[in-house]
Amino acid sequence: MAKPIVAIVGRPNVGKSTFFNKLIGERRSIVEDTPGVTRDRIYGETEWCGKKLTLIDTGGIEPKTDDVILSQMKFQAELAIESADVIVLLCDVRTGVTAADRDIAVLLKKSGKPIVPAINKCDRIGALPYEFYEFYELGFDCEPIPVSSIHGSGTGDVLDAVLQNLPDTDTAPEEDDSIKVAVIGKPNAGKSSIINRFVGAERMIVSSIAGTTRDAVDTVVENEYGKFTFIDTAGIRRQSKISDSIEKYSVLRAHMAVERADVCLIMVDANEGVTEQDERIAGIAHEAGKACIILVNKWDTIEKDNSTVSNFTKQVYEALGYMQYAPLLFVSAKTGQRVQNIYEHILYVFNQSRLRISTGMLNDVLNDATTRVQPPSDKGKRLKIYYMTQIRVAPPTFVIFCNNAELFHFSYQRFIENCLRETFGFRGTPIKLIIRQKGEEGPDA
Repeated sequence: MAKPIVAIVGRPNVGKSTFFNKLIGERRSIVEDTPGVTRDRIYGETEWCGKKLTLIDTGGIEPKTDDVILSQMKFQAELAIESADVIVLLCDVRTGVTAADRDIAVLLKKSGKPIVPAINKCDRIGALPYEFYEFYELGFDCEPIPVSSIHGSGTGDVLDAVLQNLPDTDTAPEEDDSIKVAVIGKPNAGKSSIINRFVGAERMIVSSIAGTTRDAVDTVVENEYGKFTFIDTAGIRRQSKISDSIEKYSVLRAHMAVERADVCLIMVDANEGVTEQDERIAGIAHEAGKACIILVNKWDTIEKDNSTVSNFTKQVYEALGYMQYAPLLFVSAKTGQRVQNIYEHILYVFNQSRLRISTGMLNDVLNDATTRVQPPSDKGKRLKIYYMTQIRVAPPTFVIFCNNAELFHFSYQRFIENCLRETFGFRGTPIKLIIRQKGEEGPDA
């Protein structure tokens, strides 16, 4: 069975993300002294007394608001409450009990879930401030627990209370065998919308305000195609346009999301075509050696004729000349057009990135290639290629041994790569060639 789920909720700016980061032992949630920084649900894991727990950090709840973003933050928090086994309500001792705290308490009691009230910013050692005792009036079965999310004091007491309130079920953890898929692209390209279409629920906050998604958020989808973990990332802006520290954190999160992904879905806005920023974003995935699929989103908004698809395809591959290997799909997150086809492509490029070819077959291709096109020479010295072997997958990485690495020009490396693709496919994945002179110490396999 799945690990127990613990949701951390509260009004904005009470320290939920700092508390969450302290529990999981890493800076996964963005921490900034600005209300409303965490907008979606952020997932992490921790272990306490031999029990593994899934933690959810949520956006701050504003019970009564007309603001579009704040109202969707409340909706996301309510979804987290619904899925949780235990709820930790984080409050701020410095403000005492507020009207919003009371409204949230009423909301939580209606859920029927066990509630652990944690009173944050009790940073001083010694007697608790008078305001701490105000939180007893919220009327939860569990007594309020003083904590300091910055210093970490009281976190063990909170986790003890969480374990005491867990349902009595078998919570043996499952291995994560899902395919990790990072959805990357410029702000407002439709990344959150496409994941909502996958899930069939409003899992991400979706609005027309560029930059709505600031954290990298994981969503697990299991269907007839398999099990997938989709990582929605903040849109990556030009470095010159990243004006505040929160946006800088978000770009870092996007890079981190690519690093832990198996497959990257590169979202391009059909109305804008491939921009310089799209080229840079695609380059992040390419340089990281990730299997890639290019999704041209908002295709439903484009007026078409018989040559629209072919012309747009040509433009994409001209702009992304280093990514000729990546499949291209024209989709619409809004209408669902061709969205189901994405699953098949994810499986295909994932498997292609993990192809392992025997040394014998590789050298048959190598011999044929060098027969068709003679290796280059310079000043009477000709390149001699001895043999090639594959040392790893994801991306497929090959070592080629030769007599002189300086003679192995980039153009001839590209020719060898094309021969490998003609024979074995490797569709959707970069290929890495490592050139070694005979007698050099080779890389670790």
